[in-house]
Amino acid sequence: DDLRRGVVADGGDLVSNEEYGDFDFQYDWKIGDCGNSGVFFHVSEVPDKYPYGWMTGPEMQVLDNTCHPDSKFPKHRAGDLYDFIECKYVTVKPAGQWNHARIIFRDGKLEQWLNYRKVVEIQMFENGKPTKQWLDLIAASKFPKIPAPDFGLQTKGRMALQDHGNLVWFKNLKVRKL
Repeated sequence: DDLRRGVVADGGDLVSNEEYGDFDFQYDWKIGDCGNSGVFFHVSEVPDKYPYGWMTGPEMQVLDNTCHPDSKFPKHRAGDLYDFIECKYVTVKPAGQWNHARIIFRDGKLEQWLNYRKVVEIQMFENGKPTKQWLDLIAASKFPKIPAPDFGLQTKGRMALQDHGNLVWFKNLKVRKL
């Protein structure tokens, strides 16, 4: 009930109506062969400035690691904090099989879990301000080149399930404000 379509009338990202600051979001996903998608958080919707959620909100990558072209890049694989931090452990199941994911953001700290193992952890904010480590990661990423000057600087925003044009399934979506 808390989702709506964004950007494209006959498709597009599914975006939450509500904004979340500190949260615990659990969901199951599976991807089609050679598919790509993602789950974004802290997305700011400013259609005239940023028409897509990926321009403002960090992403937990959803990917078929066996054959999608992004799988060749560290930090672009399933479970990664896309373009920032590679999974500590490879826990993803093959295309067509269900994966369980969890994103926890509390007091500026991000944890990403894939199939019940913590695969990413970073302190993104302290006292409401981005940490040096987070700012350095943003500076070294593709986002300054887009340009997306507000990328990753929000401590509150919408959730989004990405429509990347590939087959992807989500179920058992549960978000809890912390």
